[in-house]
Amino acid sequence: MTKTNNLQVSDLPTGLAKPAQRALVGAGYLLLEQFTTLSEAEVLQLHGMGPKALELIRSALVAKGQSFADS
Repeated sequence: MTKTNNLQVSDLPTGLAKPAQRALVGAGYLLLEQFTTLSEAEVLQLHGMGPKALELIRSALVAKGQSFADS
């Protein structure tokens, strides 16, 4: 787990680009579990999110036996 600047605990994958990290934290997404209620399209709508960041999140979810809501 990593800590963000405001000391909130997050289990987002390492390797996410800074714009993607800012987009996710700004939208309140700090835990992988939160993505199980979202579609990939919803996540891609966040400014700063791209295909590479989406793939990192998808892989992290699969590693935990989880997936996006639309998978």
